Amino acid sequence: MRLDKFLKVSRLIKRRTIANEACDAGRVLINGKVAKASSNVKEGDEIEIQFGTKAVKVQVLDVQETTKKDEAKELYKYI
Repeated sequence: MRLDKFLKVSRLIKRRTIANEACDAGRVLINGKVAKASSNVKEGDEIEIQFGTKAVKVQVLDVQETTKKDEAKELYKYI
């Protein structure tokens, strides 16, 4: 699954366009490397997102095309 879509489906970032812009600005890392919005995400990957001065680091537990709001937190865990 594309990185920008995963960020939206998992609700780490609310909109896919915002996820796309964050990737273009170099604020999203997969396994320690700067990632494009089109990068492939798979189970076990570590994603780090820079939100201003705060950084959020998560590990991907599951990849799904769609999910309900209350089930979105099951797609990742905070590190």
